[in-house]
Amino acid sequence: MNLLSIGANHRTAPIDIRERLYFTEKELESAYDVLLNKYGFKEAVIVSTCNRTEIYTVTDPFALRYGDLLDFIVEMKQAKEFAKPEYFYRQFASGAANHLFRVASGIDSMVIGDIQILAQIKDSYYYADQKKTTGFLTNRLFHTAFRVGKRARAETEIGEGAVSISYAAVELANKIFADLSKKRALLIGAGETGELTAKHLKSKGIGDLLVTNRTRKRSEDLVERIGGRVIEFESFVQELNKCDIVISSITADEHVIKAPMLQDVMKKRGSEPLFIIDIGVPRNVDPACNKYESVFLHDIDSLQNIIDKNLSKRTSEVPKIEKIIMEELKELFHWYSSLKLNPTISDLRQMFEFIRQAEVEKHINRFNEQDRELVDLVTKRIVNKLLHTPMTTLRSSNGDPKDDTLSHISSIRKLFGLERKDS
Repeated sequence: MNLLSIGANHRTAPIDIRERLYFTEKELESAYDVLLNKYGFKEAVIVSTCNRTEIYTVTDPFALRYGDLLDFIVEMKQAKEFAKPEYFYRQFASGAANHLFRVASGIDSMVIGDIQILAQIKDSYYYADQKKTTGFLTNRLFHTAFRVGKRARAETEIGEGAVSISYAAVELANKIFADLSKKRALLIGAGETGELTAKHLKSKGIGDLLVTNRTRKRSEDLVERIGGRVIEFESFVQELNKCDIVISSITADEHVIKAPMLQDVMKKRGSEPLFIIDIGVPRNVDPACNKYESVFLHDIDSLQNIIDKNLSKRTSEVPKIEKIIMEELKELFHWYSSLKLNPTISDLRQMFEFIRQAEVEKHINRFNEQDRELVDLVTKRIVNKLLHTPMTTLRSSNGDPKDDTLSHISSIRKLFGLERKDS
């Protein structure tokens, strides 16, 4: 299989290098033209995210043009000074396909089981498809990768459990309160962590979301993007008796929620539980708040324990995914092997001959003894004439990767049901 790839990711290159290798959408517009027209690759797909830049191409058989791909990256990213060869991994044929499948399944991500990477791969492929740089082989390769990613989610628990602090906080709240649609949450802090937490709360269907921040403008901007209501930072304590969940994630020199504050709050609440998650560093909530019977306080350490358990569980799912990948790799290469010219010609002739013989045997008794040999001869000649033109056309290509031979062979196998024979 004349599939070639090169890439750099979080395992091989530091973040400052990965940032400089990232292809923006504007850069991709010209990058594909250069890959196909200047460097002469037949097909190409570029996958570029914050943690990886990878190029998948189709080249002539046995032409391992890694140097051309590295030259392309150096040219497009002006990377002569920093694109050291050791930052890049190089793969061919099954190695390239296996790597793409591992990426699509989430087991090659910085955070194992990353659910975003499959969508990023799909976006990269569809962009290349719009640019008309995909082809017969890359189409099959990437659609198989999509299936691997889908099977990984459906057949394993690789994506289960929170593996980020913000998501762990919301997942924990969801376990305490089974139906978040009837609950009110107060988010203290509108920074990056606060925004991620707000998104997770919204995705879980929180009934009412209040947002407060020392700088009101940041709260307003967050609410405009995510939804919810802004309350003043100076008066958020007055809202605590009306809230079920409090998540705090600001940087502060002292506790923003102190034990004495909660004394009056809990008197008003009675036995109604108040779930507080402190993900601030230093801690935003006085640990002494936990002394109240209906207050359930969790800090960043307890959340990290949840994350560690979830990561361990995800890691245990890797062998299952590797089995899925192996199954899909076998199917991909079985399909590719079936596209060889001579087996297809042989299979097609065999199918036509089987039909011819069956029909002759079915109707042979309608002919007298002296005509039966003639019937056999005439039907053989008809079959040969029907097959002559397509067989001659296929043979004339000699399997040249620059023409559409593989596509023609695939079409023939589909049209005449020969793919069922492969299964």
